[in-house]
Amino acid sequence: MTVFAREPLGAGLGLKPVHFEAALDSAAAGLWFELHPENYQVRGGPRLAWLDALREVHPLSLHGVSLSLAGDAPPAAQALAELRDLVRRVQPVQVSEHLAWSFWEGVHLPDLLPFPRTREALLGLVTNIDAVQSALGRTIAIENPSHYLDLPDHDWDELDFLGELVRRTGCGLLLDVNNVAVSAHNLGYCPQRYLDRVPAQAVHEIHLAGYSQDPLLGSALWIDSHDTPVSPAVWRLYHRLIDRIGPRPTVIERDGQVPDFGVLMAERARAQALLLQAAGVPSALAA
Repeated sequence: MTVFAREPLGAGLGLKPVHFEAALDSAAAGLWFELHPENYQVRGGPRLAWLDALREVHPLSLHGVSLSLAGDAPPAAQALAELRDLVRRVQPVQVSEHLAWSFWEGVHLPDLLPFPRTREALLGLVTNIDAVQSALGRTIAIENPSHYLDLPDHDWDELDFLGELVRRTGCGLLLDVNNVAVSAHNLGYCPQRYLDRVPAQAVHEIHLAGYSQDPLLGSALWIDSHDTPVSPAVWRLYHRLIDRIGPRPTVIERDGQVPDFGVLMAERARAQALLLQAAGVPSALAA
């Protein structure tokens, strides 16, 4: 099932502990916060008390980074049980995960790793997504990855692969526009054409973030670093996307070089203004 917020979701922020008090005090309309559930899958203590307080003021969503849906094994039963308990406690408006793997043949790796989009990979992902959705009793959204090299032996292009996952599992898409920009630059394809093919009805959420250049290769390789402001190119892509598909709940991500809350809220305000524009809200009311 899909859980809806008390008011329409607008633009939100990735939640950082340093911003807790400011987040709790903010009264911005449509504001919501996204967090990594792995940091809160605990039995008690201040972290859960913090979430209990914040969810009384703002909607929350859970964005997982460790289920390894494209790995060689199903998600661990304990991890699913802990995630289910957190979902029941927080009642998030969205639960999402990555189209990637981080666990293979008993080895955990601290990264979100790519894979060839084969029929075998598709079947494994369908099984794992179904397992997660069954455990949680609700649909999840799957995020498109960032790419740094062009893997061989794909049976599907990325959007066809994601569309097939949606068709077979009923999951949604978390469309990361920065990931599209980074991947298009690194692999040499057109980001506008990619976004123009995304199935509008499948997009449950959008991510915006900043990228950086590789320290050794420079502009030849962009890195999805989440440590800079959203770039002008990504803002343009985002504007084009929501003009086509309509407004979608949007999160500004910043995971490194985290600035003051007010700086992130200024980026959030830009996204919120574009969402209101896409929804046809007159500028006087948007203000």
